[in-house]
Amino acid sequence: MGRRGKDDGEVNIRDKLKEALAEDIGSGDVTSEALIPEGHVSRAFFLAKEGGVLCGLPFALEVFRFLDPNLETEPSFQDGDLLEPGTIFCRIKGLTRAILSGERVALNLLCRLSGIATMTHRFVQLVEGTGARILDTRKTTPLWRDLEKYAVRTGGGMNHRMGLYDMVLIKDNHIRAKGGIKEAIKAARESIRPGMMVEIEVTNFEEFQEALKEKADWIMLDNMSPLEMRRCVEVGKSKAILEASGGINERNIREVAESGVDFISLGALTHSVKALDISLELEEN
Repeated sequence: MGRRGKDDGEVNIRDKLKEALAEDIGSGDVTSEALIPEGHVSRAFFLAKEGGVLCGLPFALEVFRFLDPNLETEPSFQDGDLLEPGTIFCRIKGLTRAILSGERVALNLLCRLSGIATMTHRFVQLVEGTGARILDTRKTTPLWRDLEKYAVRTGGGMNHRMGLYDMVLIKDNHIRAKGGIKEAIKAARESIRPGMMVEIEVTNFEEFQEALKEKADWIMLDNMSPLEMRRCVEVGKSKAILEASGGINERNIREVAESGVDFISLGALTHSVKALDISLELEEN
């Protein structure tokens, strides 16, 4: 997932799923082992209790396969599909102990990732027709960034940096530490590999003009008013990629998008999202 190689990303996520199971099960699921005979088989289904964008189903099913390699699955929806309240989107059949032991980890993944995809989809709809694209940030759950950024893409958004290693982003503390915008951009240019983009954060029109003069590739307009953003767009639209960030929500995002910026980044997509309400229901034998 993300910008890593496909094989590396898949291995990384499988390891994380195993770790999540180990954290929850520990030395054993004492409840299921006490109540359910070994070898007992059950059917179950995933139910969307509210509407939203499905995300994380392959990972949830993989959780169960770690516990029961012979698990049978019947998905009727796939990641990226819109779910209506009351939708049964996947049925499974397998060892009852495996289903009950993997239930919480699988649902934690499904509910959170679907919540991220759903919120992203809502913001994408709000800026439709403006030309602005929705970006995520690095404000993700530690060690789950690949999955959460996958959820953003599933909802129709785009990924910004995966980490500190794949793009320069000079923020306010960098500028203070280096002594100014000009000094920071110059130092970055002198040390990075050819082709790597340099982005810098600015908070007013004067700083924007300085960043533009120093030929920053990408300029983040941080906590600016839509009026000030329009002013920056008029001057620098064709000279740098322009990103709006800070203080953006459902009430003002359309106005921000109509300022003409190229991207709008939202930490809320991953740091304060509401999980989608999904349950796993065991069918009566």
